[in-house]
Amino acid sequence: MRALAWLALLPPLLASAGPAPLQLAWHTPQGAELLRLDEQQLLSREPLPAGLEAPLGSLWKLFVYAYQVDRGLSDPGYACTGQDREEVYCCKAGERIDRDQALVRSCGLYFAPQRLGLQSGEWRDYWQARRAPGWLLDLDGLQPQRRVAVGELLDSLATLPAQAEARRVLLDVPVSSADGALLGPLGSRLRVKTWSWLADGDAQARQGGFAGWLADSTPVWAGGSGTSQGVLKRHAEALGKVLPAPWPAEPGGCVEVALFDRYPLRALSRADGDVVSQSGALRGHYRVAFANGNALDIESQGELFLLAGEQPRLVARLSREEYVARVLDREAAAQPAEAAKALAVSIRSYLLQNGERRGECLAIRDSSAQQRVAPRPASAAAREIAAWTADLVLAGSPVTYHADQPGADRLAWSQAVEQAQAGLRYDAILARAFPRASLSRWDRPVAACQPLPAAEDWLHKQRRSWRELLDREPGYAETAEFAVCRLYSGNPHVDRERRRIFVRGLLSLQDRLDLTHEYLHLAFDAHPNGQDETYIEGLARHLLLEAQP
Repeated sequence: MRALAWLALLPPLLASAGPAPLQLAWHTPQGAELLRLDEQQLLSREPLPAGLEAPLGSLWKLFVYAYQVDRGLSDPGYACTGQDREEVYCCKAGERIDRDQALVRSCGLYFAPQRLGLQSGEWRDYWQARRAPGWLLDLDGLQPQRRVAVGELLDSLATLPAQAEARRVLLDVPVSSADGALLGPLGSRLRVKTWSWLADGDAQARQGGFAGWLADSTPVWAGGSGTSQGVLKRHAEALGKVLPAPWPAEPGGCVEVALFDRYPLRALSRADGDVVSQSGALRGHYRVAFANGNALDIESQGELFLLAGEQPRLVARLSREEYVARVLDREAAAQPAEAAKALAVSIRSYLLQNGERRGECLAIRDSSAQQRVAPRPASAAAREIAAWTADLVLAGSPVTYHADQPGADRLAWSQAVEQAQAGLRYDAILARAFPRASLSRWDRPVAACQPLPAAEDWLHKQRRSWRELLDREPGYAETAEFAVCRLYSGNPHVDRERRRIFVRGLLSLQDRLDLTHEYLHLAFDAHPNGQDETYIEGLARHLLLEAQP
């Protein structure tokens, strides 16, 4: 059964007594519950009052997002011009954001119905067909000040279209909030959109919170005194204690594992002793006999496959999080929990960096040279650790680990255990092992910077030879403060805020084109040319291929 579903509200009567407790609501098998928390612990639990209401705040953007995604509407993006003060929630002048980024950053300018061309009649028909509450049918009335019943809001979230897409994207809220500090107490359990509005009865104060889901799709809503970010920071520890760690609704795509890669198989037999000689899925208990004379009992629920032949092989097809849990069982243990969480993130990161794309699956070998995988369903304890950290990876450095040998960009399990026993949380353990890396989302890893000094020196030298030509280009502003960082996954890009250029290296012409291209984005940052990909790419090619002395 699903874990409980949540909600929180700020009662006006408590506003004068200092910061009011956070209120959190969720659905349980017995009905909706309301919880109250202070900054450290759970204070009370009761049935959710039917009449409890709260302002919608910026949650209206989540419904526009779902409508767009579910209907397959195009993503027009939003380009910041610097002409609207509301762009502070979107991007810097000259930057452009997509729909996912707009949702995480709460960019109201992106989701403005008029800009997107949304029609009131089509909107009403769409939501009416989905039996949405009355307040959701009125597109023009979908305003931040609109008060809605919290119970109805939770019900709407429970059946919201495009849930899977929203849950995936909204993990970036805790990833990006407070420089990732929320991930320490919360892990990846919250997939929520934040909201803020004027406090009840006090136009000079704010109230805020979040709404969305737990990883298993349980709807959650929370509210308290102060801005949404303040609410999250203040109550993160208490939330971390009461939030469950349910198995995610989307445990990740297929991971294909070549089991026992370094140990040739001789035969496979069932528990009754009958030899299995035909290829196919395995169900039940089996015994593997190896060519070296050893034997091992395994178990399969249909995820293991025998590839028969002169040299039989075993292959596992697992979800990503089941894979993480099985490696954790095989390589270490689920306790101490903080060490196990650190290792789970390392396992998942290693898979992202080293798995080979094979159709819809990532392929990896079960080997001491890579990762060892348990040939049986993961334990409940290991699954809870995998669920607690689901989708979290390290970006910015190569990731390896070892039982007891620490090193550069290497997590040692024995050291992680010592650190956990000394009171360090998993994120602090990871920061010590991988100082240049940062916690990020699986499908959008945002890399911390690992310098590429040779590439940086090359770029400084080239800029001097390009200066005369570039000075003639409208909008060019030479920038001396930048860093060139190694890219481990994804496409080359630039972090304008931190003045970081992320590329794979300097060895090939394509590497140098990528480096030049991304530098030009920085140099034209304050000009529309900086967002013109055709212009930037053409100029980069001209500089490297035509304008060289």
